[in-house]
Amino acid sequence: MNNKEKLIQDNYSKVNQISARCMRVIVAILALAFVYCYFGTDMDESVLIVFFASAIFIALIPTLIINILKFDHAPVTKHIVIICVCLIATLMLTLLSTYAYPIMLFPILLASLYYNQTLVLFASLLMSCGIVGSNYFAFRFSDVFIGFPCESFEEVMMSYVVPQIVVVFGLSVAAYFIVQRNSMMINSAINMAVTMQDNQTGLIFSFAEISESKSKFTGEHIKRVAAYMRVLAKASGFDDEYVEMVSTASMMHDIGKLMISEEILDKPDKLTDEEYQIMKNHVLYGEALLEKCPGELMHLACILAKEHHERWDGTGYLGMKGEEIAYISRLMAVCDVFDALTSDRYYKKGWSLEDTFDEIIRLSGKSFDPKVVKLFIQHFDEFKEIHNRIPDKQKY
Repeated sequence: MNNKEKLIQDNYSKVNQISARCMRVIVAILALAFVYCYFGTDMDESVLIVFFASAIFIALIPTLIINILKFDHAPVTKHIVIICVCLIATLMLTLLSTYAYPIMLFPILLASLYYNQTLVLFASLLMSCGIVGSNYFAFRFSDVFIGFPCESFEEVMMSYVVPQIVVVFGLSVAAYFIVQRNSMMINSAINMAVTMQDNQTGLIFSFAEISESKSKFTGEHIKRVAAYMRVLAKASGFDDEYVEMVSTASMMHDIGKLMISEEILDKPDKLTDEEYQIMKNHVLYGEALLEKCPGELMHLACILAKEHHERWDGTGYLGMKGEEIAYISRLMAVCDVFDALTSDRYYKKGWSLEDTFDEIIRLSGKSFDPKVVKLFIQHFDEFKEIHNRIPDKQKY
């Protein structure tokens, strides 16, 4: 799924959430209407209970599907919402006749939220059928429902059904063109957002590549780390949007190395205490470079740049320990070490996947959060697949 499709799907999901809330408001309105009809009219009590109970049950179906079963991204969900509200309108028109006229417009208004012209036409057609059916049953069983002062159904059609359908049709035409215009505007906004997102990701990758190339690493390192982060972030239960942000932000974790001299970065021998202290400062340089950049993505990148060398037991670069370390930084620690150990460098040969697996388990509770290590163990096969799929282009 590309970025545009994802943004469109996310927007549909948000509209579905709004629709579910609207239906819960309808439940409250129906409950109040039932109380009024039950105590304030002489309508048959059993009929009132059956119709209002049915309407309330139908009104809760979108909440069940969207909020409980989490089908808010399913393409069919919006149609189910419209069908439910049309059924409720039909029940109320049957029971209350002209007193329920305002509710017959609600399906069109709700369909308009989805900026989908086809859905507006679908709601209009469905509501027109509901109007015909409700008026037929109200006329046919006029002794039970609020009847019409008409002697034939043809008269009902001309006096009630046709005017109602005309009103629904008129609102549908207006909604159709409003939705058409809004759809164009939203698609334009989505295209702009996708372009900006792609440009930002490309810019981040370019800067990350520069920082890696300075230390003679290849761009494959940051690609692998981003892929590992995607695996662990998803396994942690984050939504897709946040997973992608964390994955993209992780590519900037070593941006602070731009401020470290090549003599230190590429030194084949052990660093002196002074050199090691300078090297440790790259996390603070990274924070300084990113902390004033706007947006949540850059905020996440700033956190990762600062904290990716922190250890669970507090022996990392800055001395942070345990829960003091941001959760995404704890994920980053495992991903960065895994890739560093398994990758060839000009100064060392990469470890085997099995030895690296054992080492990360050994360091659980010391360097790494035990919960993150558990996720790593559960998804080790995905780590192996990424490692084999994105090899370094340059051999040391």
